[in-house]
Amino acid sequence: MKLHATVTSGATPERAILVGLITPAQDEERSAEYLDELAFLADTAGAQEVARFTQRLDYPNPRTFVGKGKLEEIRKFIDDDGDIAMAIFDDDLSTKQVLNIERELGVKILDRTNLILDIFAKRAQTASAKTQVELAQYQYLLPRLTRMWTHLERQRGGIGMRGPGETQIETDRRIILNKISLLKEELRAIDRQKAVQRKNRGKLTRVALVGYTNVGKSTLMNLLSKSDVFAENKLFATLDTTVRKVVIDNLPFLLTDTVGFIRKLPTHLVDSFKSTLDEVREADILVHVVDISHPNFEEQIEVVDRTLREVCNGADKPMLLVFNKVDAFSCTPRDADDLTPAQRCHTTLGELESSWMAKLNSNCVFVSARKGTNIDRLKKRLYDMAREIHLTRFPYNDLLYQDYTEE
Repeated sequence: MKLHATVTSGATPERAILVGLITPAQDEERSAEYLDELAFLADTAGAQEVARFTQRLDYPNPRTFVGKGKLEEIRKFIDDDGDIAMAIFDDDLSTKQVLNIERELGVKILDRTNLILDIFAKRAQTASAKTQVELAQYQYLLPRLTRMWTHLERQRGGIGMRGPGETQIETDRRIILNKISLLKEELRAIDRQKAVQRKNRGKLTRVALVGYTNVGKSTLMNLLSKSDVFAENKLFATLDTTVRKVVIDNLPFLLTDTVGFIRKLPTHLVDSFKSTLDEVREADILVHVVDISHPNFEEQIEVVDRTLREVCNGADKPMLLVFNKVDAFSCTPRDADDLTPAQRCHTTLGELESSWMAKLNSNCVFVSARKGTNIDRLKKRLYDMAREIHLTRFPYNDLLYQDYTEE
């Protein structure tokens, strides 16, 4: 069975509408932000946003995600436009929801996970990443076979591989389960090969760049390692792990660029990329890169920290928090007579720097990888952290490494 890409990124992008909910757990402001991110995902996949639809509900409608009236409103918009190719929903949809929505709207229906998988499939370059993406696709596909095979749901005879009275769905479920098993074995073989590669790197200190997707990790990697890792203002521009040797002053260490994290990423997607995250688990130091210009960067920090705790035991490692994109930071000046509580949008960069520096002491740096702002300070902090670990492995080299000072 062949898995097909969901979004075609040709010369003419497919026109799409976005659909989200406002719930007690997700207010209007947060819903708008999630839809902004969904629009960015759609653009990365090759789709063009035409319109957005939101509805205030206590919980998603189990049959159609949104209510009947909202679905009719969406259908009328699609019919009037005449050129809408798909509707993208900001949460995972069940098989029943997809069937009902597709029947009502008459266009291709995607959910957030489906869209992310499409981007993963387009971005994967190495055998490891392609295998991980294929595994994630099959794991996503398995519980949705009913949707794909409704036209084949009839009893068939027991000839060849098919058992007596086995339905087409059961046959394909067995085929997919076998494929998942084979892909997991391939990944185990890749893991063993990568483990040998990591072992061959010796005792050099390992530093891993982690963070939310599109925060500038690859740009920072290029700046520190003087390499040419692919970097683009798109979500998941980097899917393959890249390792480079970096030398600051006279101290060498290994720097790793990793796949970015994102909100609402299903567990099975994270599980599929555990071999990529092995580089994070093996790292001695984690450099958590944050987009300081993002209005809700603190929530992004929480998403990354939670993912690291779940799959990488990241809480046990020394961590340096690097606030990137200070050149893109902006705030709205607060009126002198405004008596309402100060909000995040009114906080200046200087105030943020003071508060975070005070909170994390020296484990916090504000930089611009694109402009090269404050990079010497970042190098100084990286040097100190890497040197501390290096000297535990090579204690007799203490005299060789003098303190790195800013130029």
